[in-house]
Amino acid sequence: MVDITPELLETLEHEFNSRFNKSTKILIIQKKIKAGTATYLDAQAYSVEAGEILVKVFKEYIKADALPDGRMYYNIAERILTATLSNNHKLISVATLQIQELLNKKAGLGLKAVEVPLYQDKIKSIINRISNETNFNDISWILDEPVITFSQNIVDDTLKANVEFQGKSGMKPRVIRTVNGHDACKWCRSLSGIYNYPDVPRDVYKRHDRCRCSVEYDPGDNKKQDFRPSNWKTQEEKEQIEIRKNYGL
Repeated sequence: MVDITPELLETLEHEFNSRFNKSTKILIIQKKIKAGTATYLDAQAYSVEAGEILVKVFKEYIKADALPDGRMYYNIAERILTATLSNNHKLISVATLQIQELLNKKAGLGLKAVEVPLYQDKIKSIINRISNETNFNDISWILDEPVITFSQNIVDDTLKANVEFQGKSGMKPRVIRTVNGHDACKWCRSLSGIYNYPDVPRDVYKRHDRCRCSVEYDPGDNKKQDFRPSNWKTQEEKEQIEIRKNYGL
């Protein structure tokens, strides 16, 4: 039997890289990182875009009729998904760390950004699930929204790691979770708010598939918490709201 994996993987990687490098959203965010103006809203938009590009490539080039017996066997899934999802992790992690470094510098913090490792268990879970199905069409959904959520989680996990590191270092970081979309679920609505470390529920960093809630980071002033009426917004906060709208977050 001919091994289709090398050619299929080469096609997937070529198509992803081509579309990623041409993406207007990605290019805009990369320019903001270079200019020192990017925030976690940009990191979230970056992760969603990278995830959506990979999903589109999967849909176009992974077809049941091109797989042996119409099934994605373990040896195919392991090589394809380990390579592509690891690449997404690297791209998104690098951008998010750069943004975290920018925020640290703006806050006058002499701290390096904390990097989160590639969570192999998440990738293995998808590989095992997809390879256990005898018909690829019955499980193809797992290469859709779960891939985008996987990409978003890279940003969420990086934010969490840095908030906890800075909090344990004596800083006073805050986490802001904002509900986005007209049909946000009850669970997401219940998590919306501003949280001062260490009083940050673990679920604040979590999301379900198709969740586009934004989770942001504020390093604080390193001296005291900043309490303000919830309906009062600075010019910068107003601009961030416009960014959310532009990115569809």
